[in-house]
Amino acid sequence: MALTQQISEDLKTAMKAGDKNRIDTLRMVRAQILEFEKKGGAQAMTPDDELQLLSTAVKKRRESIEQYEKAGRMDLVEKEAAEIAIITEYLPKQMDRAEAEKIIFAIIEQAGAVTSKDMGKVMPLIMKELKGKIDGKAINDIVKSKLA
Repeated sequence: MALTQQISEDLKTAMKAGDKNRIDTLRMVRAQILEFEKKGGAQAMTPDDELQLLSTAVKKRRESIEQYEKAGRMDLVEKEAAEIAIITEYLPKQMDRAEAEKIIFAIIEQAGAVTSKDMGKVMPLIMKELKGKIDGKAINDIVKSKLA
């Protein structure tokens, strides 16, 4: 089932259940999908586009959480964390750090990267392999620690 259809079905279910936070979050995601479709012309949304849209939404919320924590607004931190939990239900299962390290180290070995100057050579290969499976910041940290 396409993301748009899944969001619509889940939105109906949330409305029947009266889950306000879920309703608001799903409406926001649906609005982003509609905005993308209108901006893209007649182009249909691909699975990569869906992944990018959802990943961006999660990333924005993580950044908001950092800002709210600095401001001491724990009520808003909880709201953003709840939204992240809802959005991640539609993302592929996230890989843990140990699994990602194995794949990253193998790619680094294949590419022959040795120093941090080789980071530009390996990052595109790694991102192609792990896109959507683990946070980009975590990938960057792992690569930096390996090539440091």
